[in-house]
Amino acid sequence: MSVAQKISTVMSQSSWIRKMFEEGARLKALHGAANVFDFSLGNPNLPPPEKFHETLRDTVTACGLGDHCYMPQPGYPQVCGAVADYLSSEQGVAVEAADIIMTCGAAGALNVILKALLDPGDEVVVPAPCFVEYRFYVDNHGGIVRMVPTRADFSLDVSAIEGALGPKTKAVLINSPNNPTGQIYSEKNLRQLGALLRKKSSELGRTLYLISDEPYRKIVFDSQVPSIFAAYENSLVATSYSKDLSIPGERIGFAAVNPRAAFKMEIRGGLALANRILGFVNAPALMQRVVACLQGASVDMGQYKRKRDLLCDGLADAGYSFLRPPGAFYLFPRTPIPDDVAFVRELQEELILTVPGSGFAGPGHFRIAFCVDDQTIINALPGFARVMEKYR
Repeated sequence: MSVAQKISTVMSQSSWIRKMFEEGARLKALHGAANVFDFSLGNPNLPPPEKFHETLRDTVTACGLGDHCYMPQPGYPQVCGAVADYLSSEQGVAVEAADIIMTCGAAGALNVILKALLDPGDEVVVPAPCFVEYRFYVDNHGGIVRMVPTRADFSLDVSAIEGALGPKTKAVLINSPNNPTGQIYSEKNLRQLGALLRKKSSELGRTLYLISDEPYRKIVFDSQVPSIFAAYENSLVATSYSKDLSIPGERIGFAAVNPRAAFKMEIRGGLALANRILGFVNAPALMQRVVACLQGASVDMGQYKRKRDLLCDGLADAGYSFLRPPGAFYLFPRTPIPDDVAFVRELQEELILTVPGSGFAGPGHFRIAFCVDDQTIINALPGFARVMEKYR
């Protein structure tokens, strides 16, 4: 065999998102791109804000000797300071520059955190539905994922989480606003979770961590995202600028340690070391300097809200059942038949590409990424209606 057995197994179970993306390329070649309605990938379709382009030009122009060299593994001190200042206002907790480590996107941040925290066999509890890659990220570092269900509205089921906590638990990993559901966990929900982790840490005699994956924090429509740091002291945030600045290909984000964490100094050191030994070494130098000047900047979220409403109104008229997402740019409707894979294949017959909910540990649903042109939504709605009509 040419590759490791584990990689071979993962390849055979490869992400539904990528499968549908690749199917989209095939269908576009056959039918023309304008005739295929691709909702498979959460790839922002809005251009970065003009301030990003201006800052990028200014930063490149100002680059001098040493500006493309290695820097401290956590990142440039002035960049970490700018991020910490903004995060302090966002989280309502005083964050220091030393609590920040700049990373290669949110995925890099999560892997750095998991590498620093997990021993072989440690368990990470993850509410489902959830992002498909979490299982792979945890496995990368010898951990084991324990999925727990959420409630009917996709809010946290703290009782289910409590039932999954045990002597091997090291962390709970949440994602709010959530991919694929768009749900935002309430402040009450998070404080209940924080109280539970505090109690179980005492009972188990080991610190349980709360890891919050927050790349969609600024993509909100009807409410705000509560502070993780205020809800629980032994918490860490992983995030990126991919979605709110529309720069996913630039791979820039950060991990942040709650300044009230019990073992803050050890965690800081562990994150810096993990960033190096995982091969990231440091986050991209140019992008660090750019995002330092763009704290709080984002694309126009009103455009995503308009796309959400356009899609939701059309699908509701066609008879689909769903939660209107308060955040992110995904819709997660129920399928009218139990077999979500079969239903997604029926949509493919209409040249509509979506992703089965089974790929997100949410069977009986399917995910629509509405970060697409308005015309893609408008032109796809008749096809969505025709497929649903078969089950009315």
